Amino acid sequence: MERLSFASISSLLAVALAITLSSRAAASDAGPIAGNPLIEIPAGQFVFGNDDGPENERPRRVLEGQAFAINRTEVTNQQYRSFVKSTGHRPAFYADHPILGLDDHPVVGVSWSDADAFCRYYGLALPSEQQYERAARGTKGSRYPWGDAPADYTRANSGSDTCCSADDRDGYPMTAPADSFVTGKSAEGVLNLVGNVWEWTGDLFAPYEGGPPMANVGSYRVLRGGSWNSDPKHLSTTYRLAYDPDFRFSANGGFRCVRSAP
Repeated sequence: MERLSFASISSLLAVALAITLSSRAAASDAGPIAGNPLIEIPAGQFVFGNDDGPENERPRRVLEGQAFAINRTEVTNQQYRSFVKSTGHRPAFYADHPILGLDDHPVVGVSWSDADAFCRYYGLALPSEQQYERAARGTKGSRYPWGDAPADYTRANSGSDTCCSADDRDGYPMTAPADSFVTGKSAEGVLNLVGNVWEWTGDLFAPYEGGPPMANVGSYRVLRGGSWNSDPKHLSTTYRLAYDPDFRFSANGGFRCVRSAP
C-alpha cells in the first residue's frame, strides 16, 4: 500500500474538519413545510436591543436564550398556496401579481392572523422579537446577519437611500426569490432576515423591559427586518415597525415560522 505523506494526511484531516464544522453550522431538518427547512439556533447568551437607535429599541441587554429552529427562508407563494389549498384559508392579496405572486418569491399581502394561521397549521409559530434578533444578529449583537459591514446590493434586497422607494440596482424591482442573497446569510445560514420583505413576529408592540414608555402599546404587532423598498435607516436587525395586524394589503410584508424547543 502506498504510504501517505504527512502533508497528505494533514490535508485529509483539514477537509474532514471543514466538513464537520460546516455540518454543525448548518444543522437543520426538513421540517413540516416542503422546501423550507428549519435551521436550528442553539441555546445560550445573546445580545438583544440597541442603545444607538430609536428609543423603542432600548435598552441593550444580554439575555439567556432557549433553543429553537427557524425557517431558512421566508414562506413563499408556492408554500402559502399549498396551505390555502389544504385549508380553504383566503389566498394572499397579491397571489396573482406578475412579480409579487411568483412561486419562489416570499408571500406578501397577508395579515398577522393569516401568517399566524399558516404557522399553526404546520405546528409552528411566528417568531418572537427575541427569536428574530437571535437568529438575525448571532450571539454578539451584530447590526446585520452577516456582521457589521453596511448593507450592499450583494447582501440584501433593499430600496433607495430615501424612504420608501424601490431600487432595482440589486437586480430586483420588488421582491426577490426567497433563496436569493446567500452572501447575506446569518451565522447559522438563515437567508434574508434583513431585506426582501418585512416579517411578522408574534409579539405585540410594547416597550422592552427597562425601556422608555411608548404610545399605542398593545394595539399593533411588530414587523422586523426591512424590505425591498426600505432605506438604510429601516434596514437593520433591531428596527421595530409597529403595524396594524389586520392590514393585509402591504406589498412588502411577509413572514417565516419557528419551532421552539419543548
